[in-house]
Amino acid sequence: MTFTQGTVAEGFEPVREAFEATLAQERAGHSAQLAAYVGGRRVVDLWGGPGITGDSLTGVFSSTKGAAHLTVALLVQDGTLELDKEVRHYWPEFGAAGKEDVTLRDLMSHRAGVIGVDGGFTAEELADDRALARRLAAQRPYWRPGTAFGYHAYVIGALTGEIVRRATGATLQEVYETRVRAPYGIDLYLGLPEEHEHRFLDIQPMDPTPEQKRALAETEPGAHSWGGIAFNRHHVVPTDLESLPNSRAVRAAGPASVGGIGSARGLARMYAAAISEVDGKAPLLTPTTAAEFAQPHSTGHDLVLGSHNVFGLGFASSSADYPFLGARSFGHSGAAGSQALADPSTGMAFGYTRRRFAFPGGAAPETAVLIKAVHDCVG
Repeated sequence: MTFTQGTVAEGFEPVREAFEATLAQERAGHSAQLAAYVGGRRVVDLWGGPGITGDSLTGVFSSTKGAAHLTVALLVQDGTLELDKEVRHYWPEFGAAGKEDVTLRDLMSHRAGVIGVDGGFTAEELADDRALARRLAAQRPYWRPGTAFGYHAYVIGALTGEIVRRATGATLQEVYETRVRAPYGIDLYLGLPEEHEHRFLDIQPMDPTPEQKRALAETEPGAHSWGGIAFNRHHVVPTDLESLPNSRAVRAAGPASVGGIGSARGLARMYAAAISEVDGKAPLLTPTTAAEFAQPHSTGHDLVLGSHNVFGLGFASSSADYPFLGARSFGHSGAAGSQALADPSTGMAFGYTRRRFAFPGGAAPETAVLIKAVHDCVG
């Protein structure tokens, strides 16, 4: 039997019950964390499973993108970046091979078509956003920019990060650290300091059942398809997504697309700080900025994922996946099963992590139940 630890505020007892139920449904060895804020106050702080505590850190994969996009949103808000400026205005080398007219807005809404490079990236390059940016600058897009959209899975943080570096003289990771993580005490790192390594729990592989293995094989994209290129499966050594954060090189560098290391507490607090006053500190985003970044920009068939998808500016439009949330909800999931989001209509912020890679990848199936449980208690 798996025991749940942690606390919930009065009125949020059903969230504990829902979390305990999801833990009980998993096979032995599963562990997870759940945290939530309402109006800037933490109301849920739970964890359960072997080896995990509320303080444990693990790889959050693409939930990292939430930190990257929040950093860009701050720079747009203060006028350092302009969404409708061409990328080449900040980064001249990018304006080549059919990308001359791509704007920051195009890039943020996954419409640029620069999902990877011919031949793919080495493992060393995937841990280094500047190396990715150098390769991507000369790459011809895989579709005509603006005509379609597709998830820029491994590269969106490197692309926007290079714009941040050119505009500010600092890396995206440095801007996130000084403007977001450190001042708000957020337990989510883009570059994990050595002194926190003892808190890190490596990601456990999916361990699918025979039926799940067959389902994964049937839906696996071809190595040279849009999906294969975006997930670097066309390289001579295809990337093993599950193991990425288990590399100290990735953890230390914190690539802004997939390399974040954090806890559910950290994810939830970051989104709380985005929309609410937290510990007397003003919200990071104005309602106007939050609404613009949450507003759907790309809606329909995602060429990379091969399914329906809805993106705002970088962030996923969370109400598309969870219709009970407000229309201006925004967030991002991660491949192992993490999920994090904010709902400005209720002041709710949510963070969830799990150690074992979820089937079939992306937001874990149980997150809908957990988000709904928190939402209902808020209501």
